[in-house]
Amino acid sequence: MLAQEYNATILIVDDDSVVCQILTNRLTALGYQIFIAKNDKEAILLLKKTKLSLVIIDIMLSKRNGYGFYSELKKNSNIPVIILTALGDISDRILAFECGADDYLIKPFSPKELEARIYSILRRTNRTSLKTNRRLLYFDNLTVDTTKKQIIKGKRQIHLTAIEFSIVELLATNAGKTLSRTYIFNNIWGYKPSRYLDIRVVDVHISRLRAKLENDVKNPCLILTARGIGYMFQSL
Repeated sequence: MLAQEYNATILIVDDDSVVCQILTNRLTALGYQIFIAKNDKEAILLLKKTKLSLVIIDIMLSKRNGYGFYSELKKNSNIPVIILTALGDISDRILAFECGADDYLIKPFSPKELEARIYSILRRTNRTSLKTNRRLLYFDNLTVDTTKKQIIKGKRQIHLTAIEFSIVELLATNAGKTLSRTYIFNNIWGYKPSRYLDIRVVDVHISRLRAKLENDVKNPCLILTARGIGYMFQSL
């Protein structure tokens, strides 16, 4: 795992000093530049003055103020986010993804697993940003710009999170082909799904994308469902 190749700056937002120290030591050793914030106010200040590649946040900071920073972050940027939390219910994890989280780990967690998740997200982000030949894909009144990472619907730009755009790009560049949920998950998150809940995450993101891209969510014509298999983008 060559973290240095991405020259990434990571913000850890957690009020657990032990967790912060462990992650700082391990991630610094891998070549990442690490910043620490123990509350939402410190995190917002760092967000404003530091160019970040990724944020790792414990959503259950004291007084639950992790939610405030998370909301502020997603409102104003597309920086990838990994949530660390003791909340392990399925509903909590699905809610996190519905709010735009890129990945989710339950405490206690394996530092090696977190490192793998970080690398996977940065690899995906870097792979998209390195494209030099501009490619535009047209679907009815929708334009997918794979270089600028933009979606234009009619004359209006649609705001997508980084992970949402990656899913659209994967589907759009394979337009007319059915992609299984497992294939989508493996390509976007970079590791094999181990539980049904992992696959459920794909459905959550597809639902969010349909709400943003489709004219009629109940009768989608852009992102089609292949029952029992996965999804397909309409043919070019």
